[in-house]
Amino acid sequence: MTKEDRLDAKMDQVKGKITETKGKITHDKQEEVKGRAEGLLGKAKEKLEDVKDDVSEKIIEVMDKSKKK
Repeated sequence: MTKEDRLDAKMDQVKGKITETKGKITHDKQEEVKGRAEGLLGKAKEKLEDVKDDVSEKIIEVMDKSKKK
């Protein structure tokens, strides 16, 4: 919904990819998994923002239709 929330989601994805890559380079499976999980959290946050936007649009549509009646 907000640009800050979307930026936060992208930052989690980027940090996760960096951590995952670091784990691959150092052969640290725990770090790799941690990075993958952080990236997935970022993707989930991004999807949540999409849902919030969709719901907001639907509410606005319903409110507009009710005003026209």
